[in-house]
Amino acid sequence: MPAEQICHVYDDLPLRISEDGPASGRPVLVLHGGGGPATVAGLAGHLARTGRTLTPVHPGWDGNPRPGWCTGVDDLALAYLHLLHDRGLTDVLVVGSSLGGWIAAEMAVRDLAGVVGGLVLINAVGVYVESEPVTDIFALDPRAAAEHSWHEPDRYYTDPGDLHAEELARRQGNMATIRILAGEPYMHDPKLLRRLARVRQPALLVWGESDRIVTPAYGAAYAAAFGDGRLETVPKAGHLPHIEQPEAVFGLIDAYAGGPSSARPNNRA
Repeated sequence: MPAEQICHVYDDLPLRISEDGPASGRPVLVLHGGGGPATVAGLAGHLARTGRTLTPVHPGWDGNPRPGWCTGVDDLALAYLHLLHDRGLTDVLVVGSSLGGWIAAEMAVRDLAGVVGGLVLINAVGVYVESEPVTDIFALDPRAAAEHSWHEPDRYYTDPGDLHAEELARRQGNMATIRILAGEPYMHDPKLLRRLARVRQPALLVWGESDRIVTPAYGAAYAAAFGDGRLETVPKAGHLPHIEQPEAVFGLIDAYAGGPSSARPNNRA
């Protein structure tokens, strides 16, 4: 079972982190999107078969404290870089879904110490593509959000009226945090796209073909901006392909990272 711990990279920023997998495995940082840590639990579990996975709960999600100065995705990117650096980790595979993919990209452009060894961005937001704007999730009602997010929306849609008060409050709190961190400019850093050319670590971008939040064309522009980026699309999947088509996504990540039988040793400075 994953062990949860509280870590501090700044005195006023407690990070809740679940750690799992073999200590000798390649370190992997798994970053969730707006839906919270539950959306990457299966992904983290798969990666923990061979890697030492660190899966944080971002400040402001699921009741996790967010200090007043933490108002942007760049704040999270720097905090996680400092976390990895403080632990003496190198060759870290950073895997991010949606907003987590944006955080991963921001980490890569700031990684002057060579901590990050590779990137996997799953239907990530974070860049501005004029012809493919990110859908405004704040303007969607729950049914429309499901239609935009899932290949099979009827399977995954939940009527808010059926939710317990605690779960509804959790979701509302998470959305409020997204507004603070990514509401203006909406879901992107205007400077990020041009900065990605300086990233030399290989980047795999995995995209659900049915995503209407960020389209595959948006993903293609994202991948092309990296110095070494590659886009792989997943049929019959939307914004969270690792949930709708987990085996396909896991296979792509395993092949990119060297496969489950070739885990690299944890390289510590």
